[in-house]
Amino acid sequence: MSVPRARLLDLMKAKLPGAAQCQIFATVYNPEGIRMGNKVLRQRLKGPALAAYYPRKLASIKDVKREFGPVLATWDESEEDRFEYIEELKQRGKSAPKKKKGPPGMSRSHQL
Repeated sequence: MSVPRARLLDLMKAKLPGAAQCQIFATVYNPEGIRMGNKVLRQRLKGPALAAYYPRKLASIKDVKREFGPVLATWDESEEDRFEYIEELKQRGKSAPKKKKGPPGMSRSHQL
């Protein structure tokens, strides 16, 4: 009758001085001191704490507009202010340049 190899290895591990301590305190047996990341893996997860830190997001005007569409007339003051600011920039010639028209790859120097 032969004894399974895993059982023999467990028995040999138990004879070593630190193995019994690891079994009692439910830690990993690591006599060579190899870095395995167990310290990090034992720590509590940070996700729930971070999620609880920030307040819950309420519905915004954009959400209402997206949900009801043209059926409901909405007024977003911050969006209107943004459009007004862009219009002022255009009048002063400081706005973003117009998008290029024509096939891609054609630059101005090749057209001349």
